[in-house]
Amino acid sequence: MITPQEIKNKAEKKYSTYLESLVKGISFVEIVIFGNKKPSRNLAEYQSEITALISQSKEKKGYGYTIKYQTISKKEIGTQDIPSEISFQTEYDFLKFLHKEKEVAEFRTDCTFIFSKFPELKEWATKYPKKIIENHFQWNNLLSVCDYFTKNPKPNLYIRELPIQVHTKFIENNKGIIKELLDVLISEYTNKDKTNFEKRFNLKFAEPTVRFRILDKSINTQYFSEIDDLSIPISQFEKLNLPIKKVFVAENKMNILTFPLIEKSLIIFGCGFGVEILKNVEWLRYTELYYWGDLDVQGFEILSQFRGYFPNVKSILMDKLTFDRYFDNDKGTPSANSTKLNLTAEEQQLYELLKEKKWRLEQEKISLECVNEIIKLKL
Repeated sequence: MITPQEIKNKAEKKYSTYLESLVKGISFVEIVIFGNKKPSRNLAEYQSEITALISQSKEKKGYGYTIKYQTISKKEIGTQDIPSEISFQTEYDFLKFLHKEKEVAEFRTDCTFIFSKFPELKEWATKYPKKIIENHFQWNNLLSVCDYFTKNPKPNLYIRELPIQVHTKFIENNKGIIKELLDVLISEYTNKDKTNFEKRFNLKFAEPTVRFRILDKSINTQYFSEIDDLSIPISQFEKLNLPIKKVFVAENKMNILTFPLIEKSLIIFGCGFGVEILKNVEWLRYTELYYWGDLDVQGFEILSQFRGYFPNVKSILMDKLTFDRYFDNDKGTPSANSTKLNLTAEEQQLYELLKEKKWRLEQEKISLECVNEIIKLKL
């Protein structure tokens, strides 16, 4: 036989549908709880089950579920009235049983407030009524944010600069719910392909930076007051207009700082798989582009990733000769990669060897003399 706890569990599952009906303005309809558990065939157990069921019913408590009975006759328990249907016949019975009276009163008030400001949020509220409840104490601030964005859909400001009378971190702490609301309210202005909140809603943001070193002293002098080691936001790096013909990307900071000077060249600190931030730097496509990573599986996987953005990338100091010369029996990090990599035949062969043996040669183990020798020889 169904128990009071099972009835409560089933009733709670119907609560969201009930809230949806409130948003739609649909009057309460009797809620029937279905149970497929038959009563015990042991008379003592049956009496215990029915007593527990009745103890939490409207018949006993004055609210809650109503039990309808049908008379049956069984050999094991004799003639008994057993439950044939359990239902909540009134809204009061349903809410009182779930202890949701106060919550629903607040929900109604919040809905009235929200729809008075933005009736277009009604469809969203129908889909996600519990989000209205979860944000009960925040709707005044949430709608203040919505009001600002509907009037200024392209602020081009940092979040902290927005002239909205809310706590300075309110928007940062509530991006999830605000995103959902703004996606409805200013849909035509959102950058729908962006998941980042600031990018999606036309805000300024703290961009990732690119660290690079100019390898040509004449360029340093002419453009950067002889400063050669710089770090700038990626959007600014994308707009650089320098007489650069060769660009190197390396993973070790010391190698960047000690890389030999080369005319009309610069070197970038790659940040591993973070090379992705460079993928929209269009001017790189018109340079001789070189990548220097660790001689391990990850190094070649990063090279492959980078070459996916820029097919003109060539690797340097990532060959079998360099590996054999400087390998010191170091173990690398295993790779679970099973996709085809964008490597040359020689690179692929070395990659397979490193993957099989779990070997690694870090950049810093290659002597500076060798680096200078190879750079001069090949470039």
